[in-house]
Amino acid sequence: MTLDLPDDSPMLDLPWIITFGPLGDADEWEPVVCGPYERPHALALAEAVVAEEQLMAVVEPLVPAVSVEQIRGEIAAAQLAAEDEAVQVDQADLYGDFEDVIDEELTAAADRDQPAGPLPAPSEAELRAGFRRLAARLPGATD
Repeated sequence: MTLDLPDDSPMLDLPWIITFGPLGDADEWEPVVCGPYERPHALALAEAVVAEEQLMAVVEPLVPAVSVEQIRGEIAAAQLAAEDEAVQVDQADLYGDFEDVIDEELTAAADRDQPAGPLPAPSEAELRAGFRRLAARLPGATD
């Protein structure tokens, strides 16, 4: 899972992380967070790992927070989103199977823009070059 962004989105230049976790409730273990990577590398790594194992992978940008207020705002937004999701789950139990709706949406999204098969995983040298490019974009890196 990842964000579908337009080609000119400034988020594409941010560092990206991958969170790997269990697919269902049967496996209980703490998710593993890897990164940061450039977005294409993160997507390719996530696809390569998920293609070989029954895991969930979430690829998301690292959005830098530069103040306590901004962090609190992000926490509040996450809490609000969790409350909204709980309401949707409650309503789904009353009006139908929520999981079927999600599965249909994911399948439709996958059919729209998924290449055939996983992307090739980047090599260690490609990843290290990506790390250098990310580090060069950090504030103060050229000071």
